[in-house]
Amino acid sequence: MTTMSPSHLPESVALPRHAFDRRMCIAANRWGTRHTVGLFFGIISRLGDGVFWYSLMAALALIDGLRGLEAAAHMAATGLVALGLYRVLKRWTRRPRPFRTCPGVIAHVPPLDEFSFPSGHTLQAVGFTIVALAWYPLLAPLLLTFTALVAASRVILGLHYPSDVLAAIFIGSGLGALSLWLVHGAPLLVA
Repeated sequence: MTTMSPSHLPESVALPRHAFDRRMCIAANRWGTRHTVGLFFGIISRLGDGVFWYSLMAALALIDGLRGLEAAAHMAATGLVALGLYRVLKRWTRRPRPFRTCPGVIAHVPPLDEFSFPSGHTLQAVGFTIVALAWYPLLAPLLLTFTALVAASRVILGLHYPSDVLAAIFIGSGLGALSLWLVHGAPLLVA
């Protein structure tokens, strides 16, 4: 009898317990086929590529001087660690993107890399948000809304399963909290 590793089996065989994950992905992706929905979440996803976060870091440094520069540097350092972490996890897990394995799911935008788990956009957004809010809690309505939209966009656009996004939220939260602890001794608000 030939044994295949889970990464070589069709996802429906390798991960049967994820049927709910697949159904949610298909439903969200179908919603994204509406022109305005797909366009909106495509823009959100593109901003989540880094444009929004780098603009925020620059604005903090320009508006709040040295304190803003420190906050931006803290966010950038957290982002670099997140980038390395999710790249390692993607190479290790090698989970195919849903548009490659789920019939009916289409990619509304091209992916930045090959694998699905975890969502790098979501991991970065959560890590950046936790750090930024420790420095500037008044930004919560903007950053929490944008982060939630980035996370939703990844499933709606057919690039991630909901479990990829949920895992990224968990990992990004841990990374953000660890970053605050390393810089400030505890994940408490700086402002």
